[in-house]
Amino acid sequence: MTQTVIDYAKEMKRLSVSNEDVKQTTELLAELPQISIDFEDPTIDLEKKHHMIEMLFPTGIRDFLELLCDHHAFELFPQIVEAYHDEVRKVEKVPSLKVDISYVVPPTDEQLFKIKEFIKDKCHADELDVSLKEDKNLLGGFVIRAGHEEYDWSMRGRLQQIENKMKENVAAVSSMDEIITILKTEIDESAFDKSKREVGNVTWIGDGIVNIKGIDHAMYGEIVIFDTGVKGMVQDIRRDEIGCILFGRETGLKEGSRVIRSGKRAGIPVGDGFLGRVINALGEPIDGKGEIASEDYRPIENDAPSIVDRKSVSVPMETGILAIDSMFPIGRGQRELIIGDKQTGKTAIAIDTIINQKGKGVICIYVAIGQKASSVAKIVSTLTKHDAMDYSIVVSSTASDPASMQYIAPYAGTAMAEYFMHQGKDVLIVYDDLSKHAVAYRAISLLLERSPGREAYPGDVFYLHSRLLERSSRLSDKLGGGSITALPIIETQAGDVSAYIPTNVISITDGQIYLETEMFNSGFRPAINAGLSVSRVGGSAQIKAIKKIAAPIRTELAQYRELASFSQFGSELDADTKEKLAQGERIREMLKQPQYKPMPVEYQVIIIYAVTKKYVIDIDVDRILDFEQGLFDFIDTKYPQIPESIKETKELTADNEKALIAAIEEFKKTFIQ
Repeated sequence: MTQTVIDYAKEMKRLSVSNEDVKQTTELLAELPQISIDFEDPTIDLEKKHHMIEMLFPTGIRDFLELLCDHHAFELFPQIVEAYHDEVRKVEKVPSLKVDISYVVPPTDEQLFKIKEFIKDKCHADELDVSLKEDKNLLGGFVIRAGHEEYDWSMRGRLQQIENKMKENVAAVSSMDEIITILKTEIDESAFDKSKREVGNVTWIGDGIVNIKGIDHAMYGEIVIFDTGVKGMVQDIRRDEIGCILFGRETGLKEGSRVIRSGKRAGIPVGDGFLGRVINALGEPIDGKGEIASEDYRPIENDAPSIVDRKSVSVPMETGILAIDSMFPIGRGQRELIIGDKQTGKTAIAIDTIINQKGKGVICIYVAIGQKASSVAKIVSTLTKHDAMDYSIVVSSTASDPASMQYIAPYAGTAMAEYFMHQGKDVLIVYDDLSKHAVAYRAISLLLERSPGREAYPGDVFYLHSRLLERSSRLSDKLGGGSITALPIIETQAGDVSAYIPTNVISITDGQIYLETEMFNSGFRPAINAGLSVSRVGGSAQIKAIKKIAAPIRTELAQYRELASFSQFGSELDADTKEKLAQGERIREMLKQPQYKPMPVEYQVIIIYAVTKKYVIDIDVDRILDFEQGLFDFIDTKYPQIPESIKETKELTADNEKALIAAIEEFKKTFIQ
């Protein structure tokens, strides 16, 4: 027997593959020999092999079979099984094993004998040190703990089984009769779950971090349950213990507290019922409107769509903000960073974008990370006032929540977004903000004793955000064509975009909208710096009408900034320079926009055309916004076909352009008078 075969057998044993799973797999391969031939065929795609494994084989052995396929070693499987049985037989007998039996009614001699024989067989023990303990909370039956393994044969455990199965089924039923039928079936047909549960004990606890000993097979990201009922997630796997983050308060937990493996990855309930609701990072409602009926359960961590599963960005995600839609357009499936100092209007841009999605079939998710509870309440109030909560979900993890909740909040929000995306829907998700998210992760990492790097952040902080933002994409038509558009927010210090976290997120995203403190304080809002802002998708995410007329805006603004700095020296200016300065001033003024008043794209076309074609060059700068509103009212009254046509066709046709020119000239005469 080769060393390779022995190594694979040891790996099978390490993965805790049961004898029953090995037996079922061997029998299946004997009945269907073609499966082995297919698995050994190198021309068959690995993805197809993995799919076949998921469909045919027991859960406990799937990972090992996929490993064999990945390493083109499936032909060794019969030898590995033989070596595996040898390894099991070679396990040293435990001379004496401590066994704790909890009961309501003490076990009879016969029951005690059967329990001992069961434990000896399962744990390879010669002698058992059995202690009995009464526990009325079990309602009936027994709970057996042998070393770090636990077998729950109690009535309480049985009821929990039924409850869990009911939760899985109730979402699919429509009447009380169906619920009763399911309940009867579960009571009549189900047996006690005799599978073992791995149990450990708390060795250290503090600041939302728990070290656990005794759980040897936990996965990264797996949920563990403490005896107080609070849950945690595995974040650190060491040689002899694991480190977990708590999803709740530490109250009642102490050194020695019992911890049980769940075998499940951290996830969140999802469904249409969450629309219009405010939830925490675990998917629990916090708006006082009652429970939410979920339709599915998705892990918070998911692989990003592959390259072949994506489609290029080509459909606009209109923000309703003239400066963005004209110069830095955002497309569905794009990731556009909003970056700037504190109190420069970053959240305002995100909220305006959400409000602008009314009636466009876009589902919006706002993720608040480390925000004040009062700030989140204000945002919810604003969205409600503008009827935006009907198609929105707010995921809130406030500054008072543990760092663990702030850490998982954006992943939970993305899992919710993926549910809708895979239904073929378009989703807009706002992360407010990822600076606080990175700080929360840094706190967790330092408490887990990971080595700090630049600015005390751990070495994987780039991966922290890349694996989050890469999940935003536009799916191919084959997968339904849904999309997630991400608007992450980053807060800078004194305008320093070269800091660690800002540079990381800038490199991951498809562009950034930079907000300038000086512009904001001078009253220019939204305070978007056209020189530093960029969209790497560009014109692909613009309608034809905007693309046709908006090109000169950035050029003329750049010329204005350059000429304005020279004109300060007081030298005489020629007529051409004066005209460029005047035009730049009017473009700047046009880009001003009040909060919570997104501008429909058809009206953006109208005002951009009027300004870029210099119809307002002779109008005072301080009257530009009055001119804009007056022009819209005039066209709505006398020429409503112009905006209607632009909205419908997405183009500015020759006939429409003539009509628009006539409308602008006609209104201008009345406005100047």
